[in-house]
Amino acid sequence: MTDGGGAPAGRVTVHHVVAGVLVQDGRVLLGHRSPSRRWYPDVWDVVGGHVEPGEDERAALLRELREEIGVEATEVDDEPVLSVRDGDLSLTVHVVRAWRGEPRNVEPEEHDELRWISATEVRSLRLAHPSYADLVERLVGSGADAD
Repeated sequence: MTDGGGAPAGRVTVHHVVAGVLVQDGRVLLGHRSPSRRWYPDVWDVVGGHVEPGEDERAALLRELREEIGVEATEVDDEPVLSVRDGDLSLTVHVVRAWRGEPRNVEPEEHDELRWISATEVRSLRLAHPSYADLVERLVGSGADAD
């Protein structure tokens, strides 16, 4: 017997998600999750998605960035800048420091808006996870010189 997600009954299926936070000119790129999304609707989130079976985190991250925002990441920090375990969600976030292509919303059913956000602006947004505000401040500073 399984829990419907392929795990034996009584065990929780972990959703392994990897994301990248693009950093440029004192801002980070966030996506607003469409209100129709089943998980974390109508909040601002980092860009990423599920790690497929047999896929490593780096390959999943590069694939998700291509699929969702149309960029080829060329410089990604090896060590994650954030790891979150929230119920059945396991999220790892890496900093993307360089890429080819201009970020654009390739998957409008995932995000209804992409926006470059400063550390000052992030505190006024409804975020997918509360740790994102501190993460943005760590990555781009206090925001005083970013606006």
